[in-house]
Amino acid sequence: MSVRKLKPVTPGQRFRVVNGFDAITTDKPEKSLLAPKKRSGGRNNKGKMTMRYLGGGHKKKYRIIDFKRDKHGVPATVKTIEYDPNRTAFIALLNYVDGEKRYIIAQGGLKVGQTVVSGEEVAPEIGNTMPLSNIPLGTTISCIELRPGQGAIMARSAGSFAQLMARDGKYATVKLPSGETRLILVTCYATIGVVSNSDHQLLVSGKAGRSRWLGRRPRTNPVRMNPVDHPMGGGEGRSSGGHPRSRNGVPAKGFKTRSKTKASNKYIIERRKK
Repeated sequence: MSVRKLKPVTPGQRFRVVNGFDAITTDKPEKSLLAPKKRSGGRNNKGKMTMRYLGGGHKKKYRIIDFKRDKHGVPATVKTIEYDPNRTAFIALLNYVDGEKRYIIAQGGLKVGQTVVSGEEVAPEIGNTMPLSNIPLGTTISCIELRPGQGAIMARSAGSFAQLMARDGKYATVKLPSGETRLILVTCYATIGVVSNSDHQLLVSGKAGRSRWLGRRPRTNPVRMNPVDHPMGGGEGRSSGGHPRSRNGVPAKGFKTRSKTKASNKYIIERRKK
């Protein structure tokens, strides 16, 4: 994977850094795995704006992704590596030997023609999915379940990965991308390898219009608002009084909002770094 820096032929391209898309093999998605994606523009069922700074953007279709990888023991061949407008990672189209087709999150290094499989008795190779009980300690993993059969919900974005640190009884110790170390049941499934498109963090949009294409409207700085609109608004000139806080008055920049009585606290061994 690589990135390209464009020549500054226009102001918008002066600082623009784009993805080279070396890993992409086709620009035509599998029609049977597409679903319509309706956009709300931040409005509720009464037409009232309940989420600010949303709206517009290019029309998209949703790619149905198999996060559960529940066709155990059935080998599949990687047919294509594709771009997905709904996520930062690339996706891979699998052709199973029984004729079924499914999309999965592509791991870095996954190649067209490669065979992947999920299940308990599979080799710990890139793209294979297996329970944490069978994965060798120290292995780099991604697309991790938090509850058995739930489907992958952790370490799914571009370039993210976790590491299997230890196993003790029915729990495995996993270090997550945020730096948090927590216990996960060993019956939960995870995929071997790092999520693809690790160069995503190097991209530079170059102009405000690209944010509009993604459906993001301009965001107003709270300090420039009136007191009626935000706790940090008002004052003569650019007032810096008061602590940084959200529109609802919740302090920011280090204030912990996680409940001290949350049931899952007992599974967290080490909190994420600030």
